[in-house]
Amino acid sequence: MRFGLLGPPVLFDDARDCGREDGRAGDCEDGRSDGREGGQGGGREDGRAGGWDHARAIASPKSRVLLAALLLDAGRVVSVESLKDALWGGEPPVSALASLHNHITRLRRLLDDPGRLRTVPSGYVLRIDEGELDVHVFDAHVTEARAAYTGRDWRRVVRECAGALALWRGAPLSGLPPEVGGYAFAQRLCEARLLLLEWRYDAELALGGPRLHELVPELAALTGEYPLREVYHRQLMLALHRTGRQAEALAVHRELRTRLVGRLGIEPGPGVREAHVEVLRGAAGERDSKDSRDSNGSGEPGGPGNPNPSPAQLPPPPTHFIGRTAVRGALYRTLTASDPYPTAVISGMAGVGKSALALHVAHQLAERFPDGQLHLHLHGATPGMTPLTPAQALTTLLRDLGTEPCRIPEEPEAAAALLRSLLAPTRTLLVLDDAVSAAQVRPLLPGGAGCGVIVTSRSPLTALDGAARFPLAPLSDDESAQLLRGASGRDGLDGTDAARLLVELTGRLPLALRVVAARLAARRALTPDALAGQLAAADVRLHHLEYDDLSVRRSLAVAHDALAASEREADRDAARTLRRIGALDLPTYGVPLLARLAGTGEHRTEAALDRLLDVALLEETAYGRYAPHDLVRDFARERAGEQDAAGIAETALHWYAAVAERVLAAIVEPGPDRDDRRRPTPSQPGGHAAHVDTVTPFAGAEEAFAWGDRELENVVALAARYVDDPSEQRAGLVSTLVRLIFPYAHRRGRVAEMEVLGQAGLRVARRLGDEAAEACALVDLAGLHFLTGRQNDALALNDSALAIWRRLDRPSWIRRCLNNRGLLLDGLGRRAEAGEALERSPEYARRLDDPYGEAVTHSHLGNLVEHTDPRAAIERHRRSLALGDEIGAVIVRHSAHRNIGYAHLRLGQPAAALPHFEESLRILGGHGDWHGESQTRLGLVRALRLLGRDGRAAHECAELLGRADARADRYTGALARHQHGLLLRERGHIGEAREEWGSALAALEGTDERAVVRELRELLARPD
Repeated sequence: MRFGLLGPPVLFDDARDCGREDGRAGDCEDGRSDGREGGQGGGREDGRAGGWDHARAIASPKSRVLLAALLLDAGRVVSVESLKDALWGGEPPVSALASLHNHITRLRRLLDDPGRLRTVPSGYVLRIDEGELDVHVFDAHVTEARAAYTGRDWRRVVRECAGALALWRGAPLSGLPPEVGGYAFAQRLCEARLLLLEWRYDAELALGGPRLHELVPELAALTGEYPLREVYHRQLMLALHRTGRQAEALAVHRELRTRLVGRLGIEPGPGVREAHVEVLRGAAGERDSKDSRDSNGSGEPGGPGNPNPSPAQLPPPPTHFIGRTAVRGALYRTLTASDPYPTAVISGMAGVGKSALALHVAHQLAERFPDGQLHLHLHGATPGMTPLTPAQALTTLLRDLGTEPCRIPEEPEAAAALLRSLLAPTRTLLVLDDAVSAAQVRPLLPGGAGCGVIVTSRSPLTALDGAARFPLAPLSDDESAQLLRGASGRDGLDGTDAARLLVELTGRLPLALRVVAARLAARRALTPDALAGQLAAADVRLHHLEYDDLSVRRSLAVAHDALAASEREADRDAARTLRRIGALDLPTYGVPLLARLAGTGEHRTEAALDRLLDVALLEETAYGRYAPHDLVRDFARERAGEQDAAGIAETALHWYAAVAERVLAAIVEPGPDRDDRRRPTPSQPGGHAAHVDTVTPFAGAEEAFAWGDRELENVVALAARYVDDPSEQRAGLVSTLVRLIFPYAHRRGRVAEMEVLGQAGLRVARRLGDEAAEACALVDLAGLHFLTGRQNDALALNDSALAIWRRLDRPSWIRRCLNNRGLLLDGLGRRAEAGEALERSPEYARRLDDPYGEAVTHSHLGNLVEHTDPRAAIERHRRSLALGDEIGAVIVRHSAHRNIGYAHLRLGQPAAALPHFEESLRILGGHGDWHGESQTRLGLVRALRLLGRDGRAAHECAELLGRADARADRYTGALARHQHGLLLRERGHIGEAREEWGSALAALEGTDERAVVRELRELLARPD
């Protein structure tokens, strides 16, 4: 299946394909296409070309809008809010979310594979493969046509233009409301179509022949449609003149000049003036002679009478140039724009393909700069070479322009002025490769408005005023695989696991891919699997990414070594920081951690990070978060070596444990729960309290949760890496860190991370013989199993912890475990045992003077009583709420309102339940309690559904599903899908409801959620 946006949105069913596998419009053997322009210059209106026939119109206006919105961001997530805006503008109906789901379902039915349109947490993604969207095919034709036009390959120009124009069915996105957006997208395509027409008519004028007579009516129509577009007038003048209609050609010129002078006060441009001269002279024969000289080379500069040929210094273009379509187009537009002094800076890390892109684009643009192309390697990051000084660079450029060495000024300012004077009247392209700084480039910029400059640098050169910047990232997976296949000559690599692994291990970096390709090409016996095995070992990966003069390590070392040898403090700090990053090797980094590792203040660390960003040894993945590319990570590990790696790890663990205690203090209310967590266990290293004192407390829970969201990935990595460390100091720090950070992970509902942290805490505690830490870890793992519906497992872990706490005589922990035991037994239907455990808990709470624990016990007892007497349960929960109000405990108050809501649901009173669920969420705010929040949202959905408020119920259900999926919480997601299925059934969408129930049942297998599983099986057993 293919998709069309070049006109009203349509679907195409695959049928004929005119000999081309890439899906582009078929080419005819005589160099012309059936899609030839005619009439108004619009081409064939049915848009049929190879593989683009059998267009299937979409009857529903909403479906057309939805398809267009998804195609405009094909392959990327389109948010639910964006789709609602497109469908209903700024005023979506109350049932917008439900309606959107219906439209999505209808659209899926129209697709060849419903899996193309995937639901993701934040919206939807429509998968479009290569060659399946007419716009992509159109753009590919435009690129090929541009290259052919630049190379004066006229027959190829005609073929490529015809292929593109054959796809045109009308104005892109026509018939859609403005809320869909895409105005700039449509304008770009319309302008590209006009440019294709220009190129095509130029090519047909150059080819001549009987087709010239057919051009006249087509061009006459275009000049009428675009009365100020000079190119079509020039082409019409030439077509008339070359078909013997000189008087009409002169009339066209006269009318155009009158229009331009009268309306705009300007004369026709040089193209029209040259055509006018040709018409006046009758110079067709002279023109043919000139074209002949151009094609055979006899008219090149540098022949007799031209002692100073125009420079043509561009090195050959890269043989295997892949991808970069969007940035190539942007570069082309920048360097061909009407603005004077166009300058483009291509930046990125070592080996990302900056020079290759610059040369590729420069060769495409060469014809636009007829006075020559200069290429200068500035050696900003060339291994073994010192960067050129501005004076050296100026001398080289002036000599290349024919200035005698004795006439080149010694002063750089005077030399720069001479360079600007020489280039001012010309149209020359300068390619300044591998610049080290803006100061190195600035004196080399030409003064001529017709000149263009392409600069490559690892730095974005933000101090270079007026430059357009084009930062490069590594290639995509598909582009990387294509480069690997093309450069290695191994056709069998397509789609293999080995190829995918090689792409992953090279970090999709073009230099690394070329090294791998060169090794595969040089040694046919070397299999991709064997090479992937060599690269898999991170400690020797860079050794295998060297071949001949290609080396990833040497390319990276240039920047690091220059920083390390610099006289500037910030540079030396940057090199030291990179080595610290290599020694610790975490997923991401923030300034506070790196400042602690480097032993410098945060201000100096920020300056060091700025330098690492500037030389592309580090990337800023989000504001204030930094990470190196995988191969830079390998390089940093090499440079760090073994020196003080243990000390750096210890510093990081101390810092994370100290901040984790600050997080605990901010998110857990004062009382025994917080105190028990903070109380040291036997394995906690000394000095922890001193480290805590060096960390500023958080302003509130929201700030603490935000820190945890940023750093949890790092905490998990450290815990997993050092849990089995032979050093008791580091192992004890892991135990302390896990104990202090676990309440954050539990409150956030980060179940995957809780599993790693809980197991690490248990293992290290048992290895160190720390019973208190072991019992704490058992309680934490029990909490994880409870969150994920595995209540029997949770009960066993909780009882093991309870036995230890009794042995250690820790009343507050005993009270907590008794509460947990009662909650778990209640969930398992063992209510007598649950009551026994819960009735013993208040005794401990009163002995400890712990109103928080007493409130929790009342809450659990209320849940237990709810099965037989919901009204008595409500009274229990009100007592819990009163205690929560008295001590200002957010979690207690939020839980009490939630439990009162569930009791009202059991009484069949959804209207009474609803305000309690809403109040529960309001109280919780940003305090974080995923279990409580998810249960509240489930109750809210149930109450809304029972009240018949399906629109809001669907919205709340979608919100809950998104939050559960973001946490990888399959258990909560399954409970939400159960409710979503009930909502769908009530609207008559039985098939979709059954899909949701089937997914929910699969997710609940292995859990102890018996009631919902039983109901799901009953629902699925019923006939539709």
